[in-house]
Amino acid sequence: MDIKVITRHAPSNYGSLLQSIATQKIIERLGYDCEIIDYRRKDEMGYNIIKSHLNNLKKWGTNPIKRMIYILLRFPEEYLAEKRFAAYQKKYLKLTPRYQTLDELKSVNADIYMTGSDQVWGPTLSGSYDAAYFLKFVNEGKKKVAYAASFGRTNFDEPVLKKYKQLLSKYDLITVREDSAVDILKGLDMRCNGQVLDPTLLLGCDDWEKFICKDYMYGKKYILVYQLNNAQVSEYAKMLAMRTKLPVYRVTPYFHQVVSGGRMVLLPTIGKFLSCIKNCSYLVTDSFHGISFAINFKKQFMAILPKETTSTRNKSLLKLFGLENRVVSNSLNDGIIRDPIDYLSVNKKLVEERCKSIDLLKKMLNMNL
Repeated sequence: MDIKVITRHAPSNYGSLLQSIATQKIIERLGYDCEIIDYRRKDEMGYNIIKSHLNNLKKWGTNPIKRMIYILLRFPEEYLAEKRFAAYQKKYLKLTPRYQTLDELKSVNADIYMTGSDQVWGPTLSGSYDAAYFLKFVNEGKKKVAYAASFGRTNFDEPVLKKYKQLLSKYDLITVREDSAVDILKGLDMRCNGQVLDPTLLLGCDDWEKFICKDYMYGKKYILVYQLNNAQVSEYAKMLAMRTKLPVYRVTPYFHQVVSGGRMVLLPTIGKFLSCIKNCSYLVTDSFHGISFAINFKKQFMAILPKETTSTRNKSLLKLFGLENRVVSNSLNDGIIRDPIDYLSVNKKLVEERCKSIDLLKKMLNMNL
């Protein structure tokens, strides 16, 4: 059986890549052939990424001189990150030929088509949804499923929700990653086959150990920052460093974060990225996948929520494991340091959810429709 998966594998982002690796690994472990559809929108590549960011930045986007300065500052690092992650994708993923449009995707052949995890049903950089991630290119009669799909947010206007219902009605089975996504489908009067774990949590710590550079950062005591876009991550890490007397390391694909503090670990390999999390004393992050790997590696972490419209995915993950108390803001909570996470109960829940999620995935791939 040939499974083709479309997911957000291409951004220069460790979480996007690692969830794609995990999706492929777990499907192959169940006995199927799996390829990741190498779909990359033109507006999400190279210089076009910078332009998309600029359109959402009032501070930089309206003044021509400021726009030029922003482009000159950000394009080199964006270009380098894109090249580096393209090499990682080639190394770790089984990719189809490259596709850039919905029409091109119509030539993809598979026994089962799957929408994978991550924010596949949320807005793209241009601000609109992309029908490709809803398998719009797949012919009628073909098997279409979704595993751990995410809307990335909860607030959509009525025309978008109407279109979502039309696109999602073509699926044979749907599972989602967040409890809020279950509610969205319920609001659309559509069946949801369950809330499941992100693919990175389907692989255990032993699985991820195989990727790790074992000597990298081993034996050190430090605070690790993995920050996407919330400046409070840096501020909290500084307070934590003053209290614990530990150094701060910052793992990032982008050099511009150098101004945010901490010793830079710039564009590390997958093995070094995972090693940074595996060996840290504390992790401070606003990343969904940062939290996921902290849970997998049994690390003490502090979660800073991203902006309100996109915080639902982090909240859902923390709620699932009873870890809502790990959310911090702009003040240091001594209790969170004195009372470490009880991973005995967290691991029990993780094993339960992992078994349930894999059973649902098996059902998707074994269905006779």
